[in-house]
Amino acid sequence: MPYIGRSTITGNYVKCSTLTPDGSTTTFTLTNSTDSSNVYPGSENSMIVSVSGVIQAPGDAYTINNNQIVFSAAPEVSDTIDFIIVLGDLVSIGTPSDGTVTNTKLASSAITGQTELATQAADDDVLLIYDTSETTLKKIQKSNIATTITFTTDKSNTGDGSTTAFTINSGRTVDDILVIVNGIVLTPTDDYTVSGTTLTFTSAPAASAGIVIRYLG
Repeated sequence: MPYIGRSTITGNYVKCSTLTPDGSTTTFTLTNSTDSSNVYPGSENSMIVSVSGVIQAPGDAYTINNNQIVFSAAPEVSDTIDFIIVLGDLVSIGTPSDGTVTNTKLASSAITGQTELATQAADDDVLLIYDTSETTLKKIQKSNIATTITFTTDKSNTGDGSTTAFTINSGRTVDDILVIVNGIVLTPTDDYTVSGTTLTFTSAPAASAGIVIRYLG
């Protein structure tokens, strides 16, 4: 006789692979008896577990941890785990492999459309950066993005009317020092050059002329 009424609804019932007790093991991984794939029960209550012909009480005799069944007491060697039926297998989302998520899979609002900071960032505000040495995103306080720039001044030199070369700090160029002679700021390259730790004037500063070298950072 044909079936009359609503169509039947069949859940994803899975029979798990056979488990072998050893008298000490309480935790077993659940796999599909058909293809050996991992099985993820929704809860203890969505399973039927038979040990030596006795249906086990969910929550009391066993619990579930992801794709593992954890017995409250290890089944004995003489026991047989007759069957484990999972009444509806959960879908395991898993984790995407490195480099497999493309921009087209990301929501357009994930980065754009954020509120712009209307004032200068405070020192304790944080930003996200990509740490290439550890290949991961990290947060960093604004105050730690760059070191504090310091400026120093050297007033120890005096002209004598003939000397053109004076020793300066290392690692400098004509673009990151200011040279002031008797209050007049000189023009880099035109009035002086820098090579290594030597500053050379185009014309020797006059006798007793005060020479100020200002190091910019």
